[in-house]
Amino acid sequence: MTCGPGDLPGRGEIGADLPELLEDSVEDLYDNAPCGYLSTLPDGTIVKINATLLRWLGRERDAVVGRMSLPDLLTVGGRIYYETHFAPLLQMQGELGGVALELKTAGGARWPVLLTATVTSDAEGRPRLVRTVVFDARDRRAYEEELLRARDEAERERDRVQRLARTLQQTLLPPVLPDVPGMQVAAYYHPASLDQVGGDFYDLFPLTGDTWGFFLGDVSGKGENAAVVTSLIRYTLRGAAVYDPDPAGVLRHLNTVLYQAFEGTYPRFCTVLYGSIRPDGDGAVMTLAGGGHTPAVVLRADGTASLLHLRGGQLVGALPEARFVVAEVRLAPGDAILLYTDGLTEARTGVDSWYSEEDLRDELSGLAPPTASGVIDAVNRLLVGLGAGVEDDTALLALSVPSRESGRA
Repeated sequence: MTCGPGDLPGRGEIGADLPELLEDSVEDLYDNAPCGYLSTLPDGTIVKINATLLRWLGRERDAVVGRMSLPDLLTVGGRIYYETHFAPLLQMQGELGGVALELKTAGGARWPVLLTATVTSDAEGRPRLVRTVVFDARDRRAYEEELLRARDEAERERDRVQRLARTLQQTLLPPVLPDVPGMQVAAYYHPASLDQVGGDFYDLFPLTGDTWGFFLGDVSGKGENAAVVTSLIRYTLRGAAVYDPDPAGVLRHLNTVLYQAFEGTYPRFCTVLYGSIRPDGDGAVMTLAGGGHTPAVVLRADGTASLLHLRGGQLVGALPEARFVVAEVRLAPGDAILLYTDGLTEARTGVDSWYSEEDLRDELSGLAPPTASGVIDAVNRLLVGLGAGVEDDTALLALSVPSRESGRA
């Protein structure tokens, strides 16, 4: 027999039977609610339990009511928590909500739940009953476990990416700097991100006779594309330096290679300082060519410092014909020079303020006499102090001539 809209009870019929319907509904709502209901004495003895919770536990009412306590339904860890936290807090506060525990079914399985409990008292304020609502938390537990698995997988993937980035970054930098007779050298690479390969680079290598070549620069962009360009730059500079003793000529050769290699695809360019250094009596003479790069810091033995601006030098690889500026610097005993990338001098020091080249010069003033390792250590401490304000990678390369005192020692 089917029931159509015309066969449904009318509003008047419902109104006539409402008291009986409500009475049945209240009892049915308690016993077959979508959550568990539990009433216990203050000592935890169960005096009332609904059918829903009995069904979850796989137990009979007669085996539970008056024979078991709430702690008897919990796992070992849950019983300990009940005795040390749940019961004392409930006694002090009179109510407790959202406590995550696990029930133990008749078959020994664990059933995750959330408990909310309220203490009812008699006329004299003495605890009479504890009414507890038990919510099924299996879906929530499964969701939490899925989140944990996803987080663990994401962390493993991030570790893999970071290892790959570190390995790739190491291939773009010299593993160790060579020993340069009569000089002290030091370098450092500060990554702003562990997940991406940066485009900063440096190198130091022997040329003919007692002359050494060196460079430091910064490729536009990050990631694998920047790594490809960085690798090309390093090998191009090393190769060009072998047959062209003019630092500006070396940069011109690099400019041609970069411009032709990436024309029509993704434009890539860099800023770079390239130079050569050779002994000169008890000091050294450095010839430095600049292509749009930040000025080097020249530090003298008496603690003074100045910026070596190569104004007019243009970006390398951006134009078919670029102009580069050359300067010559003599380092006397106790003098040093620092080359760096703009991750340092573009670090944020406030909402609308940045660390500047002049700030760096002033910071390094007073090192007397400066040494390559001492300069690198000082800038490294500065980078640590700037913290999250350093938003881009920073490469450092320092060269110094030992002071006469250290040379005699």
